[in-house]
Amino acid sequence: MKTYISILRGINVSGKNLIKMDALRQMYSGLNFTNIQSYIQSGNVIFRCNKSEPEELEKKITEKILKEFGFDVPVIVKDLDDLKTVLQNNPFVKKGNEDITKLHVTFLSHEPESENIAKITNGKYLPDEFVMKGKTIYLFCPNGYGKTKLTNTFFENKLRCNATTRNWKTINELFNIAGMVNNN
Repeated sequence: MKTYISILRGINVSGKNLIKMDALRQMYSGLNFTNIQSYIQSGNVIFRCNKSEPEELEKKITEKILKEFGFDVPVIVKDLDDLKTVLQNNPFVKKGNEDITKLHVTFLSHEPESENIAKITNGKYLPDEFVMKGKTIYLFCPNGYGKTKLTNTFFENKLRCNATTRNWKTINELFNIAGMVNNN
């Protein structure tokens, strides 16, 4: 058994794609996942299952949500080691002078093509900053995420892949919960 963290995009936002966490956990149980824990209402679910590729799990969860709840929700799955790497590699934390309440991480469904990356590397987005590492984008938004141009939609349109963003506190909490689930 392995511990995974699934991050759903666009549920329970502005009254759209509403899923109660109890119903979501029950759906995960129906997929034969165990030790299921959810964190806040925005679609963060930690679970254990037989070792599987994250892409397979993403497809399985997406299809089940469509079948049970009637809408298509992008899902990104990370394992515990992936999330640990995300935590260890945040360049803004390494600088040590950024306000961690202004840090976010955008997860991409796949590594973007280099020509799509080129579309955004030359842009001027200050005071907001980002660093892309594979399928992870680290964001520093000093005026808050609600005021940045560097949104999920921006990255999806430019990079041609699904994206979902979580704040730094949530990433840390997901890792902590996943660690507890992993030890059960």
